[in-house]
Amino acid sequence: MRITSTSCICPVLVCLCFVQRCYGAAHHGSIKVTRNQTKHVEGETEVHHRPKRGWVWNQFFVLEEHMGPDPQYVGKLHSNSDKGDGSVKYILTGEGAGTIFIIDDTTGDIHSTKSLDREQKTHYVLHAQAIDRRTNKPLEPESEFIIKVQDINDNAPKFTDGPYIVTVPEMSEMGTSVLQVTATDADDPTYGNSARVVYSILQGQPYFSVDPKTGVIRTALHNMDREAREHYSVVIQAKDMAGQVGGLSGSTTVNITLTDVNDNPPRFPQKHYQLYVPESAQVGSAVGKIKANDADTGSNADMKYTIINGDGSGVFSISTDKETREGILSLKKPLNYEKKKSYTLNIEGANTHLDFRFSHLGPFKDVTMLKIIVGDVDEPPLFTMPSYVMEVYENAKIGTAVGTVTAQDPDTANSLVRYFIVHNTEEDRYFTIDASTGTIKTAKILDREETPWYNITVAASEIDNPGLVSHVPVGVRILDVNDNPPELAREYDVVVCENAKPGQVIQTITATDKDYSANGARFHFSLDEGLSLNPNFTLRDNEDNTASILTRRRRYSRTTQDIYYLPVLISDGGVPPLSSSSTLTIRVCACERDGRVRTCHAEAFLSSAGLSTGALIAILLCVVILLAIVVLFITLRRSKKEPLIISEEDVRENVVTYDDEGGGEEDTEAFDITALRNPSAAEELKYRRDVRPEVKPVPRHHPSSSLDSIDLQEFIKQRLAEADLDPSVPPYDSLQTYAYEGHRSEAGSISSLDSATTHSDQDYNYLGDWGPEFRKLAELYGEIESERTT
Repeated sequence: MRITSTSCICPVLVCLCFVQRCYGAAHHGSIKVTRNQTKHVEGETEVHHRPKRGWVWNQFFVLEEHMGPDPQYVGKLHSNSDKGDGSVKYILTGEGAGTIFIIDDTTGDIHSTKSLDREQKTHYVLHAQAIDRRTNKPLEPESEFIIKVQDINDNAPKFTDGPYIVTVPEMSEMGTSVLQVTATDADDPTYGNSARVVYSILQGQPYFSVDPKTGVIRTALHNMDREAREHYSVVIQAKDMAGQVGGLSGSTTVNITLTDVNDNPPRFPQKHYQLYVPESAQVGSAVGKIKANDADTGSNADMKYTIINGDGSGVFSISTDKETREGILSLKKPLNYEKKKSYTLNIEGANTHLDFRFSHLGPFKDVTMLKIIVGDVDEPPLFTMPSYVMEVYENAKIGTAVGTVTAQDPDTANSLVRYFIVHNTEEDRYFTIDASTGTIKTAKILDREETPWYNITVAASEIDNPGLVSHVPVGVRILDVNDNPPELAREYDVVVCENAKPGQVIQTITATDKDYSANGARFHFSLDEGLSLNPNFTLRDNEDNTASILTRRRRYSRTTQDIYYLPVLISDGGVPPLSSSSTLTIRVCACERDGRVRTCHAEAFLSSAGLSTGALIAILLCVVILLAIVVLFITLRRSKKEPLIISEEDVRENVVTYDDEGGGEEDTEAFDITALRNPSAAEELKYRRDVRPEVKPVPRHHPSSSLDSIDLQEFIKQRLAEADLDPSVPPYDSLQTYAYEGHRSEAGSISSLDSATTHSDQDYNYLGDWGPEFRKLAELYGEIESERTT
């Protein structure tokens, strides 16, 4: 079977169709299929003949985008078995069979019923078969063939990335590459020139050019100047069919911007400038601006201004504003129209970023001359000094002159000046000022110890123009006068130990003086000369503004005297000298051998022991509980029945009372019951043993008969009356006997109370070295020695 094609419609494809028909099988991989074999009689051997061509087929071609009214003829299938009698039936299967491609089953003609697009599908794979129409048996084996869609130039080139934005430095060399553009064509690049694209420039000449094959855009002129023209719009065209007539084309726009380079030096618009500055301009303030023009942009236009010379280089300074690129002229020193009326400055503006490729276009700097005219203004008065310091003694009379300030009108008019004090604080009201002369005087009594320094502000204004005011600070130092006597630096708690020795330093005192050190730096200490010589203490001036308090005798007794008062006289070294008297309080305390204070009195002992409030409360609670136990115990004993008559053998000879308010805790002696049983024993005079009576009582004589007959109640009343009238005893409420030693005592009295009047040279100081077991004994004999010394 042969497959023939009559699709060579276009004259362009005539040659191709000829090659297809004549040499298609050889050049397109055609397949020859032979199925003819001779039939042999049964029993005969098979005879092989040279195979004959059954049907021949190759690739079919169909033009894309067919727009004709009739189906497009693709080709023809034909089998050698087809004798033209219609007995052969052709069947077509595969891609598009029956829908896109139809076949005449009798003639084998294949037609395309739809317009095809090669860009969507390039080929179709189909299968052809020839069968016997009567028996439906295949006459030829099924064969596969391909129908290719033949390309036509139906797609124009496209720039998928356009439009483009690109930059190139100005002043670039001719031929500098700017950008490469690429256009794509959807047509078949292997068939004809449908996809062969060439580039051309439609807009942008003569500044730029494009390579027709590669699409590279380049500069076409030398030294393109950004300052002359910065933006360019270049239109590039891409045309297929190698640019021939009838080809399709597409275009894109390339926006090219020239970037700046430093190829323009700065230039001042004028060579001479003039600036007016009033003389009242403040130092550090900006007084003017100047600018050099630079056609470049960005960092290429940055510049720095400097004053290169001129008579005003020391009065003015210039800086650069980075945003506006202006030169800011500032004032370094105050202007004075009366001294100098004008200045001349030479100002240079130079680029800071140079491109040496364009140094031949330089120099990249420019110079101009600036003349500054100083304007005359009415200025406020000017003080002769920026500040004043004055001195005045304290306690000076009101109206005492402190000092004088002076101000003058700096203008040529030299107007008169008026002075006044600015009353901002209370300190300003301590002084007044003469409005004409500027003399400052005191308005109140000044005390250096209260305020040693005053800061006031004096203002001056012109009489003709009061609105122009200038100010000056004035400091007034208050000088010291010796008007404060010295006094002790603090309250001293002086303690002397009971076992102190003569000449022992018990305290060092210092003094202070509110006056300045020149009037109070040297202090002199002494005891009050108006008093008699103090037998207990003395004072020693250490001549270093301190004094020491020393003891004058051995041992002190708290029971005899627990507090001493020592008047101290202190004088300073001022002119005239002042003095004051202060009294030191000296407490007598019991001390350890190393000098540590053990106790001064009960409260002091508790305080020195460092007992807290909780500990004291706990101790008191324990004492209360113990007292309650004792009271309960006594109550229980009293509740027992006792005989009304006490025998003489009763060992309870003393009645101890606890409501005795006479002798206190040390009063342990009570009633002697034998005196009540034997009134005759109390006939003799009995002396108290706790005190020594100064007035000897008159002895009372009673007849023996009355002593025998007196009863106990009357006897007690008499003793109470005697105790109340006795001036040598305290007002005790209990009767106590002190001289009663009992009957028939052959040894006599052994009491040591009556031996107080005897003198002994015995020294009991060694008892203090015997240890804590003999401490009470040492204290007792120490007190006796102290009382004897007193």
